[in-house]
Amino acid sequence: MSFEIIIGIEIHCELLTKTKMFSTAPVGFGEIANTNVSVVDLAHPGTLPSVNKDAIAKALATSHALHCEIDSLVKFDRKNYYYSDLPKGFQITQQFHPIGKNGYIVTENGKKIRINRIHMEEDTAKQFHEYDGTAIDFNRAGTPLIEIVTEPDIRSAEEAMDYVNTLRMILEYLGVSDVKMEEGSLRCDINISLRPFGYEGFGTKVEIKNMNSISNIEKAIHYEVKRQSEIILAGEEIIQETRRYDDDARITVSMRKKEGSVDYKYFPEPNILPIRLDQNWIDSIIHHLPELPSAKKKRYLELGLSEYDAKILSSSKKLSDFYDNVLENTAEAKLAANWIMTELLAYLNKNNETIQSMKLQALHLAMMVEMIAKNEISGKQAKEVFEEILKGENPKTVVENKGLVQESNESIILAYVLEALNENPQSIIDYHNGKDRAIGFLVGQVMKKSQGKANPAMTSRLVKEELDKQK
Repeated sequence: MSFEIIIGIEIHCELLTKTKMFSTAPVGFGEIANTNVSVVDLAHPGTLPSVNKDAIAKALATSHALHCEIDSLVKFDRKNYYYSDLPKGFQITQQFHPIGKNGYIVTENGKKIRINRIHMEEDTAKQFHEYDGTAIDFNRAGTPLIEIVTEPDIRSAEEAMDYVNTLRMILEYLGVSDVKMEEGSLRCDINISLRPFGYEGFGTKVEIKNMNSISNIEKAIHYEVKRQSEIILAGEEIIQETRRYDDDARITVSMRKKEGSVDYKYFPEPNILPIRLDQNWIDSIIHHLPELPSAKKKRYLELGLSEYDAKILSSSKKLSDFYDNVLENTAEAKLAANWIMTELLAYLNKNNETIQSMKLQALHLAMMVEMIAKNEISGKQAKEVFEEILKGENPKTVVENKGLVQESNESIILAYVLEALNENPQSIIDYHNGKDRAIGFLVGQVMKKSQGKANPAMTSRLVKEELDKQK
């Protein structure tokens, strides 16, 4: 690569509120078109906006989680432009007084990326371009948004993906958004430019709008870097423009040229007076913030989990909440993690289920883990129990009904061992001739005699002890 890649990212995040930013209309995805609207959203004459307190609380939570300076004086501005998805002819936003600024985020892979600003605004309506015209659904108009803008600190597609993934996790843990990119509740605009290594200035910036998946972010950046590199090496100039990513063709496509900075004629929103937030209210919001992914991962490492397990279990709030619920009823952190990481995740993937939709209860998994740890059931028996608790059954009931209680009485197991040795004298000879597989054979015989109930570890130990006595 002949050039250094310079990337900045703007993320529009729909807030998980019951009503819209400046009206009482409900917020919802997938509703019948133009049913979640009010006269305020449609800009009927004489209507006035009213600020959503919950949206401000969620913006404050995000600002604190991303280490931003919080502005306790909330002011809104008008961004003036005429487009069919903007019924008022302007958007209410925060151009001059963002609620958060000068923050940063440390990604999963340890990269520190500066956050320029976080500001609140309202979403636009959604357009559908049909064969004979354009249809507009105003359900989305007025939905509360926060826009999170980075400094141009990202240097590769991989770092961009890592940043978006880390931010998504934080927003999900905070509960401020459902972060569903496929539904548009998290939309990503990527600004890309190239410059020679060692050069301090910036090249001409190209914006790629509305990326809707992590994988497309990677593909779009790789393509755009290749496209810009070829243009520069050919002695031509990069055109400042807005492009979109065509997933089918796997290329970026020009949407519109940018001749210069657009003049939106910003001015203070006259219908919303400045609001001074009470510091006690701000402190209360910060005090009640949930444990964030980085802190949760650190706690899991302290419990003895591997780096990999801790990363996977903390990567999803729903998964980590389930694991934490299991740990409320067992101290076997590693054993519980193993069952979740292997058997449970495999089951969910195979059956296309989720943590929310499955019937397995955290308490039941914890009970089963305790039974394994206390040698009440073997690992093999546990798999049979696990199949039943996935259906919502109580593990103790399953063990009783199926007669799966593990035999850990040493005297009883020793009797089985002596029987197996008496019936298989050749295995004794094989062992003393250095054939260690004889132990496995004899353990298998004991397991048959006990109908699979003998404690495997105890059985193996007793078999070896008795063989050694017969030297």
